[in-house]
Amino acid sequence: MRVPTVEEFMSRAYAIELEAVERYTQFAEQMEAHNNREVASLFRRLAEIESLHAKKILEEMRWASLPAMPPPYAADDEEGPETAPFEAVHYLMKPWHALEVALRCEEKAVEYFEGIATGDVPERVREAAAEMAGDEREHVRLIREWMKKVPQPRPGWDEDPDPPRIGD
Repeated sequence: MRVPTVEEFMSRAYAIELEAVERYTQFAEQMEAHNNREVASLFRRLAEIESLHAKKILEEMRWASLPAMPPPYAADDEEGPETAPFEAVHYLMKPWHALEVALRCEEKAVEYFEGIATGDVPERVREAAAEMAGDEREHVRLIREWMKKVPQPRPGWDEDPDPPRIGD
């Protein structure tokens, strides 16, 4: 694995946040298309939270916009650790499910940043990764608290007597 500079690390962290914003926005649009406004609103809120995190990175680095992306490092997937997979959504999902998706993403982000923070990287990268892991741990805590406030779906939540049909 190539050792990143702090600028490379932070640009990768910024890109991870932007990917999460984009995916949550896509999920919101998908839920709106299926008239699931409550979950769409929740995904929009999650996108907004990730957007604030991206903005924080730009401010901390004093960047006007994202610098040129470095070659990938410490990444196992094509997508960032905070990017939810498309198959994670269902058109009848409830707010609890959306939070569950977000929780898994935040936990993956904690693991990702902790892995860098404990790796063989320069001290500034280690400190930045540890701070990012701390931010993501706080997101995990907040989402768990949020999940306590929404009802957990009953069995059969995904049964639809009149499912959408795709024409030929």
